[in-house]
Amino acid sequence: MGRNPKHIGIILDGNRRFAKRLMLKPWKGHEFGYKKVKKLIEWCSELSIKEVSLYAWSLENFNRPKQEFDYIMRLFRRAFDEVRKEKTVHEKKIRINFVGSLRLFPESVQKSMRELMEATRNYNNVVVNFCMAYGGRQEIVDAAKNIVADVEAGKIRASEISEEMFRKYLYMADEPDMIIRTGGEQRLSGFLLYASSYSELIFLQKTWPEFEKADLAACIEEFKKRERRFGK
Repeated sequence: MGRNPKHIGIILDGNRRFAKRLMLKPWKGHEFGYKKVKKLIEWCSELSIKEVSLYAWSLENFNRPKQEFDYIMRLFRRAFDEVRKEKTVHEKKIRINFVGSLRLFPESVQKSMRELMEATRNYNNVVVNFCMAYGGRQEIVDAAKNIVADVEAGKIRASEISEEMFRKYLYMADEPDMIIRTGGEQRLSGFLLYASSYSELIFLQKTWPEFEKADLAACIEEFKKRERRFGK
Protein backbone atom coordinates (compact mmCIF):
# COMPACT_ATOMS: atom_id res chain seq x y z
CA MET A 1 0.00 0.00 0.00
CA GLY A 2 1.29 3.44 -0.91
CA ARG A 3 1.34 6.61 1.10
CA ASN A 4 -1.45 9.12 1.57
CA PRO A 5 -1.62 11.83 -1.09
CA LYS A 6 -0.15 15.08 0.19
CA HIS A 7 -2.02 17.29 -2.25
CA ILE A 8 -5.52 16.59 -3.60
CA GLY A 9 -7.33 18.53 -6.30
CA ILE A 10 -11.13 18.40 -6.47
CA ILE A 11 -13.41 19.56 -9.29
CA LEU A 12 -16.60 20.57 -7.48
CA ASP A 13 -19.19 19.54 -10.05
CA GLY A 14 -22.90 18.88 -9.82
CA ASN A 15 -24.27 21.61 -7.54
CA ARG A 16 -26.95 22.72 -9.99
CA ARG A 17 -28.07 19.20 -10.86
CA PHE A 18 -28.39 18.44 -7.16
CA ALA A 19 -30.66 21.47 -6.69
CA LYS A 20 -32.82 20.51 -9.68
CA ARG A 21 -33.45 17.09 -8.13
CA LEU A 22 -34.77 18.92 -5.08
CA MET A 23 -37.03 21.04 -7.33
CA LEU A 24 -35.08 24.20 -6.44
CA LYS A 25 -33.64 26.92 -8.64
CA PRO A 26 -30.39 25.52 -10.11
CA TRP A 27 -28.13 28.12 -8.51
CA LYS A 28 -29.45 27.23 -5.07
CA GLY A 29 -27.24 24.16 -5.33
CA HIS A 30 -24.18 26.30 -4.68
CA GLU A 31 -25.41 26.86 -1.12
CA PHE A 32 -25.27 23.10 -0.54
CA GLY A 33 -21.88 23.00 -2.23
CA TYR A 34 -20.50 25.67 0.09
CA LYS A 35 -21.64 23.78 3.18
CA LYS A 36 -19.85 20.69 1.89
CA VAL A 37 -16.64 22.66 1.32
CA LYS A 38 -16.69 23.69 4.99
CA LYS A 39 -16.93 20.04 5.97
CA LEU A 40 -14.18 19.08 3.51
CA ILE A 41 -11.73 21.47 5.15
CA GLU A 42 -12.28 19.68 8.47
CA TRP A 43 -11.98 16.23 6.84
CA CYS A 44 -8.63 17.10 5.27
CA SER A 45 -7.28 18.03 8.68
CA GLU A 46 -8.61 14.81 10.20
CA LEU A 47 -7.22 12.64 7.37
CA SER A 48 -3.78 14.31 7.34
CA ILE A 49 -4.14 15.84 3.88
CA LYS A 50 -1.66 18.72 3.78
CA GLU A 51 -3.04 20.57 0.75
CA VAL A 52 -6.26 20.62 -1.25
CA SER A 53 -7.02 22.66 -4.37
CA LEU A 54 -10.66 23.26 -5.27
CA TYR A 55 -11.92 24.16 -8.74
CA ALA A 56 -14.59 26.53 -7.48
CA TRP A 57 -15.15 29.01 -10.34
CA SER A 58 -13.88 28.81 -13.91
CA LEU A 59 -13.38 31.64 -16.38
CA GLU A 60 -16.33 30.25 -18.35
CA ASN A 61 -18.56 30.54 -15.29
CA PHE A 62 -18.66 34.32 -15.76
CA ASN A 63 -21.10 33.64 -18.59
CA ARG A 64 -23.79 32.44 -16.17
CA PRO A 65 -27.16 34.27 -16.24
CA LYS A 66 -27.16 37.53 -14.28
CA GLN A 67 -29.56 36.34 -11.59
CA GLU A 68 -27.41 33.28 -10.90
CA PHE A 69 -24.17 35.27 -11.10
CA ASP A 70 -25.38 37.89 -8.59
CA TYR A 71 -26.60 35.18 -6.23
CA ILE A 72 -23.23 33.38 -6.34
CA MET A 73 -21.25 36.59 -5.78
CA ARG A 74 -23.32 37.27 -2.66
CA LEU A 75 -22.72 33.70 -1.55
CA PHE A 76 -18.96 34.06 -2.09
CA ARG A 77 -18.82 37.20 0.04
CA ARG A 78 -20.81 35.61 2.85
CA ALA A 79 -18.90 32.33 2.66
CA PHE A 80 -15.44 33.93 2.77
CA ASP A 81 -16.45 36.19 5.66
CA GLU A 82 -17.85 33.21 7.57
CA VAL A 83 -14.75 31.09 6.99
CA ARG A 84 -12.55 33.97 8.18
CA LYS A 85 -14.40 33.88 11.50
CA GLU A 86 -14.61 30.08 11.67
CA LYS A 87 -13.14 28.86 14.95
CA THR A 88 -11.95 25.56 13.46
CA VAL A 89 -9.89 27.32 10.79
CA HIS A 90 -7.85 29.14 13.42
CA GLU A 91 -7.63 26.27 15.89
CA LYS A 92 -6.36 23.86 13.24
CA LYS A 93 -4.11 26.47 11.55
CA ILE A 94 -5.65 26.17 8.09
CA ARG A 95 -4.33 28.57 5.44
CA ILE A 96 -6.68 29.76 2.71
CA ASN A 97 -5.35 30.87 -0.70
CA PHE A 98 -7.14 32.17 -3.80
CA VAL A 99 -5.55 31.69 -7.21
CA GLY A 100 -6.67 32.72 -10.68
CA SER A 101 -7.65 35.94 -12.44
CA LEU A 102 -9.07 37.38 -9.23
CA ARG A 103 -9.25 40.90 -10.68
CA LEU A 104 -12.31 39.79 -12.68
CA PHE A 105 -14.45 39.55 -9.55
CA PRO A 106 -16.40 42.49 -8.11
CA GLU A 107 -14.29 44.52 -5.70
CA SER A 108 -16.41 43.43 -2.73
CA VAL A 109 -15.59 39.76 -3.45
CA GLN A 110 -11.90 40.57 -3.92
CA LYS A 111 -11.92 42.35 -0.55
CA SER A 112 -13.38 39.29 1.20
CA MET A 113 -10.71 37.12 -0.45
CA ARG A 114 -7.88 39.41 0.64
CA GLU A 115 -9.14 39.57 4.22
CA LEU A 116 -9.43 35.78 4.46
CA MET A 117 -5.93 35.22 3.04
CA GLU A 118 -4.48 37.81 5.40
CA ALA A 119 -6.22 36.27 8.42
CA THR A 120 -4.73 32.81 7.70
CA ARG A 121 -1.42 33.60 6.00
CA ASN A 122 0.72 32.39 8.91
CA TYR A 123 -0.96 28.98 9.14
CA ASN A 124 0.44 25.85 7.48
CA ASN A 125 -1.12 22.71 8.98
CA VAL A 126 -3.47 22.46 5.99
CA VAL A 127 -3.44 24.63 2.87
CA VAL A 128 -6.71 25.14 0.96
CA ASN A 129 -6.40 26.71 -2.50
CA PHE A 130 -9.58 28.06 -4.07
CA CYS A 131 -9.11 28.21 -7.84
CA MET A 132 -11.31 31.16 -8.76
CA ALA A 133 -11.72 32.78 -12.16
CA TYR A 134 -9.37 29.97 -13.07
CA GLY A 135 -8.44 28.49 -16.43
CA GLY A 136 -5.62 26.01 -16.96
CA ARG A 137 -4.65 27.46 -20.33
CA GLN A 138 -4.75 31.00 -18.94
CA GLU A 139 -2.45 29.92 -16.10
CA ILE A 140 0.13 28.69 -18.64
CA VAL A 141 -0.23 31.85 -20.75
CA ASP A 142 0.21 34.07 -17.68
CA ALA A 143 3.31 32.12 -16.65
CA ALA A 144 4.79 32.52 -20.13
CA LYS A 145 4.09 36.27 -20.13
CA ASN A 146 5.75 36.71 -16.74
CA ILE A 147 8.82 34.75 -17.84
CA VAL A 148 9.12 36.90 -20.98
CA ALA A 149 8.84 40.05 -18.86
CA ASP A 150 11.63 38.84 -16.55
CA VAL A 151 13.85 37.94 -19.51
CA GLU A 152 13.32 41.39 -21.01
CA ALA A 153 14.06 42.99 -17.64
CA GLY A 154 17.30 41.03 -17.38
CA LYS A 155 16.21 39.13 -14.27
CA ILE A 156 16.72 35.76 -15.95
CA ARG A 157 18.29 34.47 -19.16
CA ALA A 158 16.29 32.52 -21.74
CA SER A 159 18.84 29.73 -21.49
CA GLU A 160 17.94 29.32 -17.79
CA ILE A 161 14.29 28.47 -18.48
CA SER A 162 13.48 24.90 -17.43
CA GLU A 163 10.47 22.91 -16.31
CA GLU A 164 11.45 23.57 -12.72
CA MET A 165 11.65 27.31 -13.33
CA PHE A 166 8.42 27.37 -15.32
CA ARG A 167 6.60 25.69 -12.44
CA LYS A 168 7.56 28.57 -10.14
CA TYR A 169 5.68 30.99 -12.41
CA LEU A 170 2.40 29.07 -12.15
CA TYR A 171 -0.34 30.11 -9.74
CA MET A 172 0.67 27.20 -7.48
CA ALA A 173 4.02 25.43 -7.36
CA ASP A 174 2.78 22.16 -5.83
CA GLU A 175 1.41 19.42 -8.07
CA PRO A 176 -1.63 17.41 -6.96
CA ASP A 177 -1.02 13.71 -6.34
CA MET A 178 -4.69 12.97 -7.04
CA ILE A 179 -7.59 14.79 -8.68
CA ILE A 180 -11.19 13.90 -7.86
CA ARG A 181 -14.13 15.02 -9.99
CA THR A 182 -17.68 14.66 -8.74
CA GLY A 183 -20.82 14.82 -10.86
CA GLY A 184 -20.25 11.99 -13.34
CA GLU A 185 -18.21 13.79 -16.01
CA GLN A 186 -14.82 12.30 -16.89
CA ARG A 187 -12.62 15.21 -17.95
CA LEU A 188 -10.46 17.87 -16.30
CA SER A 189 -12.19 20.85 -17.95
CA GLY A 190 -8.97 22.84 -17.88
CA PHE A 191 -8.15 22.20 -14.21
CA LEU A 192 -4.43 22.37 -13.40
CA LEU A 193 -3.42 21.38 -16.93
CA TYR A 194 0.31 21.79 -16.39
CA ALA A 195 0.47 20.45 -12.84
CA SER A 196 -1.74 17.38 -13.40
CA SER A 197 0.53 15.50 -15.81
CA TYR A 198 1.06 12.65 -13.32
CA SER A 199 -1.95 13.12 -11.07
CA GLU A 200 -4.07 10.05 -10.39
CA LEU A 201 -7.62 10.71 -11.60
CA ILE A 202 -10.78 9.53 -9.88
CA PHE A 203 -14.27 10.26 -11.24
CA LEU A 204 -17.37 9.89 -9.08
CA GLN A 205 -21.03 9.78 -10.07
CA LYS A 206 -22.08 11.60 -6.90
CA THR A 207 -22.64 15.34 -7.20
CA TRP A 208 -20.51 17.56 -5.00
CA PRO A 209 -23.21 18.22 -2.35
CA GLU A 210 -23.56 14.42 -1.96
CA PHE A 211 -19.84 13.89 -1.34
CA GLU A 212 -19.08 12.58 2.14
CA LYS A 213 -16.06 11.91 4.32
CA ALA A 214 -16.36 8.18 3.48
CA ASP A 215 -16.03 9.05 -0.22
CA LEU A 216 -12.85 11.03 0.44
CA ALA A 217 -11.44 8.17 2.50
CA ALA A 218 -12.33 5.69 -0.28
CA CYS A 219 -10.56 7.86 -2.88
CA ILE A 220 -7.48 7.98 -0.67
CA GLU A 221 -7.51 4.18 -0.33
CA GLU A 222 -7.85 3.84 -4.10
CA PHE A 223 -4.90 6.19 -4.57
CA LYS A 224 -2.77 4.12 -2.18
CA LYS A 225 -3.43 0.97 -4.26
CA ARG A 226 -2.16 2.51 -7.48
CA GLU A 227 1.41 2.10 -8.62
CA ARG A 228 2.81 5.49 -9.60
CA ARG A 229 5.69 4.88 -12.02
CA PHE A 230 5.99 8.40 -13.46
CA GLY A 231 6.82 6.98 -16.88
CA LYS A 232 9.56 4.69 -15.60
